[in-house]
Amino acid sequence: MKQATFHIQENLERRILHGLSCEWDTALWVLPPALQEKMRKPLFGIRDIKNRWGYWSGRNREIVLSRHLVLEHPWQAVREVLRHEMAHQFAEEVLEGDSEPPHGHCFKKACQQLRADPAVSGSFRLLDEAASKGGKIREDRMMMRIRKLMSLAQSQNQHEAEAAMAKAHELVEKYNIDLVRLDQDRNFVSIFLGEALLRRFREEHQLAVLLQQFYYVYGIWVSSYVVEKGKMGRVLEISGTEKNVQIASYVYDFVNRFIAAQWREYNRDKGLNRYRRTDFALGVLQGFSRKLERQSQQRRSDKVYSLVEAEDPLLKQYTSYRYPHTRTNRGKPLRQSIRVRKDGEKAGKRLVISKAIRHEGKNERLLLERRYGESSG
Repeated sequence: MKQATFHIQENLERRILHGLSCEWDTALWVLPPALQEKMRKPLFGIRDIKNRWGYWSGRNREIVLSRHLVLEHPWQAVREVLRHEMAHQFAEEVLEGDSEPPHGHCFKKACQQLRADPAVSGSFRLLDEAASKGGKIREDRMMMRIRKLMSLAQSQNQHEAEAAMAKAHELVEKYNIDLVRLDQDRNFVSIFLGEALLRRFREEHQLAVLLQQFYYVYGIWVSSYVVEKGKMGRVLEISGTEKNVQIASYVYDFVNRFIAAQWREYNRDKGLNRYRRTDFALGVLQGFSRKLERQSQQRRSDKVYSLVEAEDPLLKQYTSYRYPHTRTNRGKPLRQSIRVRKDGEKAGKRLVISKAIRHEGKNERLLLERRYGESSG
């Protein structure tokens, strides 16, 4: 039994090492071609390390990551630490800063070039740890009121539920308008939503558009290693203020669960295939989006909202720095079932974001009441 377990972990670590190599290649894309050519791929290792997440060994030309990190934390955390150690490599081998202190000027410059977090070392709390163990979010008035409104949105009275959700969106909108209008201090975080997969469906892209349109985050599909498949896939990463990322993440989980539950009920006796599920989901998102748009237009008929543009220029700067090279991919249009999509749209018009039961497992979130760790933008 022990031998079988050993072989399973050995195979898993072999795939992870391959993933580190793939992620190392991907991370170089932010560099100018001349600097990419100067970076030579190192060895990669996984070891039992205490008191730090990983290290770069210039003598061995090796990046070593903690076994606890790669086996117990989400892949986004692994990428985060890997890029930090790549910055050490870059500082030493490209910027020739080996005579400097470990986190000296060359290292900071390398972090800027590689979009790495200079703080990810030692006892630094990774983003997922801060989310799952950080306790409740700061009890400011806005978030307390949003939670109360989400509780009211559970009402069986559709009118009361709709009114509570609309009021919650009004608070979010006012918060973001005031951030820009008053030029308040703000930090930005970037997190993955869901898991990296080799294939994405159209409704996933449409949900990303909805989050960006109504929840004040910037979303982009980034390359990320899929450990189970041993290949690079894609995952949605959103960026924004801590509060906006919390809310958008909650909405992402809530909407996905709503679609899954509605589809199970709708398809119980029909036996429709996966493509029809996409049609139904797109209909749900269209119905929900139209409702949010109507509510937004009603609020913006008020002079206070109509005079101020809510787009955040600092978030635009942050995302331009984080994603210097982006491109748009358009999939081929597929045949749709108009009837199924219309039925999904009817369900989407009934969708009300409310306070749900909170889950704390690795793959279950709905963590509106939890706080993500902060990083500077």
